[in-house]
Amino acid sequence: MKKVTFKITDMDCVACTISIDGDLEDTGLVKSSKTNYAKAQTEVEFDPEKISEKEILEVIRKTGYTAKPQE
Repeated sequence: MKKVTFKITDMDCVACTISIDGDLEDTGLVKSSKTNYAKAQTEVEFDPEKISEKEILEVIRKTGYTAKPQE
């Protein structure tokens, strides 16, 4: 398993975190997603053999938010 934190922009309420976590977990390819509105980030645990960081970013984009790996 791998954990990556992504910086999320465009969130404007706590409900946004639920949308992001739900959409990522609904893929069935992400073990967990913990989005924090106050920190504007999400921590995703996943198997890199099943889903890539690029694919995770695409799921977040389709949900309506901009994300990038946090440095």
